[in-house]
Amino acid sequence: QVQLVESGGGLVQPGGSLRLSCAASGNIFSINAMGWYRQAPGEQRELVATITSGGSTNYADSVKGRFTISRDNAKNTVYLQMNNLKPEDTAIYYCNCNARISSLPDYRWSWGQGTQVTVSS
Repeated sequence: QVQLVESGGGLVQPGGSLRLSCAASGNIFSINAMGWYRQAPGEQRELVATITSGGSTNYADSVKGRFTISRDNAKNTVYLQMNNLKPEDTAIYYCNCNARISSLPDYRWSWGQGTQVTVSS
């Protein structure tokens, strides 16, 4: 079982910045992809950004040029630096990872509990 804990959410004014962190813990053997998703009220959960174990990244068009995903493999942690935030970025942000724990032969997806980001003046 892999546990993911997000932090760094909060209230910020339009144009401001936030940095989200997500730490994975458990009897982890290795982690492939890690990512951030978000869900606004009344909307479906959508992809924000993903990053592979080798550092390749992918972003939703709506956040390109404003958000940056990164990871620290030694700490099993993924980050999301969010700049020039807009009201439409308001959502609950979830991290996920595709990880293998030592006692199992396969990789499985795990999700964090989410952290609220609110962009408002």
